[in-house]
Amino acid sequence: MTNDSSSTAHRAIALLDLTELGDHATVDDVTALCTRAIGPHGKVAAVCVWPRHVAHAARQLAATGVRIATVVNFPSGNDDIDAVVELARAAQLDGADEIDLVLPYRAFLAGDHARGAAMISAVRQAVAAGSGKTLKVILETGELVDLAVIRAAAELAIRHGADFIKTSTGKTPVSATLGATQVMLQAIHDLDPAVGLKPSGGIRTLADAAAHLAQADTIMGPAWASPATFRFGASGLLTALEAAIDGDTTVTGKAAY
Repeated sequence: MTNDSSSTAHRAIALLDLTELGDHATVDDVTALCTRAIGPHGKVAAVCVWPRHVAHAARQLAATGVRIATVVNFPSGNDDIDAVVELARAAQLDGADEIDLVLPYRAFLAGDHARGAAMISAVRQAVAAGSGKTLKVILETGELVDLAVIRAAAELAIRHGADFIKTSTGKTPVSATLGATQVMLQAIHDLDPAVGLKPSGGIRTLADAAAHLAQADTIMGPAWASPATFRFGASGLLTALEAAIDGDTTVTGKAAY
């Protein structure tokens, strides 16, 4: 493995939200996830689990510096706003540092941008700015499809308080693509470079990670991407990155959450 490839793999590990959002994920699965979060080549930025597993993950990773993320309005984007806010609040009490909120993307596609604005604003109030908590808004770019629509959704999320904009739930046929992340990065560049980007879903290899990092470096500058501004959402990418560091570049992480 070249020094550049090893450096990229180490860099990507530090930017990883290691994810267990399988429909039938168990406490034992989350325990295994948390064990993997602090590996031989460094710890990940966060683990992302269902709300029901937040308290367990927080106990497992106490004092490690690995943040705890969870999901709300997930994956459909159709939940009631009050219920989503209550879930976000409860998850924080359980130990969540980060809330990944799905934009009501079907309503957005139908022209109802007000619902998305109201949802993001309400959850932003529950995830108080300046509290050390992070709000990520999942646009579900594979369903929005059109790049102009993705740009509009990214702008809406940024203007209503997102700390990060995220591509995907990983539950649809198309997840993160370089076309979608290019538009999202351009929106961040133009509106607020302090906002982060989270490509999520379908990122399985060192080459995938390297392409997304190169794109961010080109658009935002090489000093921009850090755990405060860039994350990969993936369940299997860590396996591929660790294998690459150990000299095997043929390993591919599993695609599904």
